[in-house]
Amino acid sequence: MIEAYFEQIEDVLREFVNIRSYTLTKRVYNRQQGYIGGTIIFETGLRLEFVEVKDTDIPGKLKYRYQCTNEQHELISRYDNTPHHQETRTFPHHKHTADAIVESHEPTLRDVLLQIAQQERRSTAP
Repeated sequence: MIEAYFEQIEDVLREFVNIRSYTLTKRVYNRQQGYIGGTIIFETGLRLEFVEVKDTDIPGKLKYRYQCTNEQHELISRYDNTPHHQETRTFPHHKHTADAIVESHEPTLRDVLLQIAQQERRSTAP
C-alpha cells in the first residue's frame, strides 16, 4: 500500500524534464503509513525540499511541507499544514511567500512541480 504511493511519487518526478537531480528518503511505518521526503534540484538552480507523511487509508496527507528556495537559499514559497496561521480560511493549509501568508488548499507534489516549471519558464523567457 504505502510502497505503491512511494512509487507514484517517483513516477511524478520522472515526468519533469526540468529536474536536474533528486534524492529521496522513505520510511515505512506499516502497510498503510509512511514518510517520504527529499530534495529536488532544478536546471535553473531552484531547490525544492519536501516531506509527506501519508496514510493510504485516508484522503490527503497527515503532514506535508514543500519549500522552494533559490540558489541563494532565499524562500520563494512554502506550502505546509503546520497548525499555525489560524487566521487563514484554509487552516491548517497555507502557503508562505517571501512576504505573506496566503490561503491554500493541500497541493500535490505534481501541483508544486508544475508551478515551479511555470515559474522557470517565466524567468527564462526573453
